[in-house]
Amino acid sequence: MRGITVVLIQDDGLERTIDNAPIGVSLMEVGRAEGVAGILGDCGGGCSCATCHVYVDPEWVSRVGASDDVEIATLDMVAHIQKPNSRLSCQIVLNAELDGLKVTVAPSD
Repeated sequence: MRGITVVLIQDDGLERTIDNAPIGVSLMEVGRAEGVAGILGDCGGGCSCATCHVYVDPEWVSRVGASDDVEIATLDMVAHIQKPNSRLSCQIVLNAELDGLKVTVAPSD
């Protein structure tokens, strides 16, 4: 089964295109495996640390979907840099509809 392409823009502006990202895993797992700067995932994907915070490109927000209550509460930890399109990449599970997904890694401050 072929994976999908995702684009992550690091805080330093470097655009990282990842081809053949596996379907069924989180964007955080892919970002960590590929060494994307700023995707730390300190909690291992447990939605409890916000160290995988990203801004979903506006054209992808509806396809990615909304945050649940746990993710919203976790994003409160980074409220000073949170935006309407903020998501935790550990909560974005890749599927075929997300082929071409583009996100920007949030600053770590």
